[in-house]
Formats: sequence, C-alpha cells, structure tokens
Amino acid sequence: MSVRHKYEEGIIAEPLNLTVSLRGTREVRDNCQLFRLTGLLDAFSEPTFRKVLGSKIDEGPKHIILDLSQIDFVDSSGLGALVQLAKQAQNAEGTLQIVTNARVTQTVKLVRLEKFLMLQTSVDAALENLKNPS
Repeated sequence: MSVRHKYEEGIIAEPLNLTVSLRGTREVRDNCQLFRLTGLLDAFSEPTFRKVLGSKIDEGPKHIILDLSQIDFVDSSGLGALVQLAKQAQNAEGTLQIVTNARVTQTVKLVRLEKFLMLQTSVDAALENLKNPS
C-alpha cells in the first residue's frame, strides 16, 4: 500500500522505500519525475538507490530531476550510481538534472562530472531548463 502526500495542487509526492540513511519522495510533474532525497548517498545506500530509481526511470516520464540539495554526503559509489542513472535516462531519450548543494557540487567537480551530470542550483532552474533546453 502506497502512502501519498499532496505538496502542491495537482502534484502528488510518493515516499520512496530506500534505506535508513537515505530517504526521499517522488513527484510526477508534467513531463518529468522529481526525486527529493535526504541523507547519505554512499556504498550502503547505493544498491537500493540504483534499484528503486532505475525502476522509476523505466516507468516514466523520461525526464528526471534529482534534488540532492538536502544530501549530507556522496561517495564514489553514489557518484557511480548517478552516472549510471544519467546514462539510463539518455538511453530512454530523456534527461537527468541534479539539484545540488555546496558539498555535492564539490564532490562532483572533484571528478570532473559537472557537465555530464547537468548540475542545477534549484528545482525551479531545472524545471525551467526542461521548458527551454539550451
């Protein structure tokens, strides 16, 4: 049984069954899925993260926004999962954009993946980017 919460009119947030250290919700909007995550994206949470989000990407819509602005830590396993999800979205002819905070941005830039992972400063910026792709 799935519990759903209404955040905004017409937008339903569905809790994701992740791990103790990684929690989140999924919202389906117009032509995209918005995942809001909190906690740690690390070797412990990565297998569940990859499995759950991978299956949701397959369900559609094909454009994905990952809001990682509340993530406290990302390690190399988490980065690998983000790269794999970006490739999965591209293979489905969609996009993956990542809303970051300073910590996530620093980790991504350290391995020079900022352009590939399409980092955004806010959910609004990512939604606007879907409307007006460059």
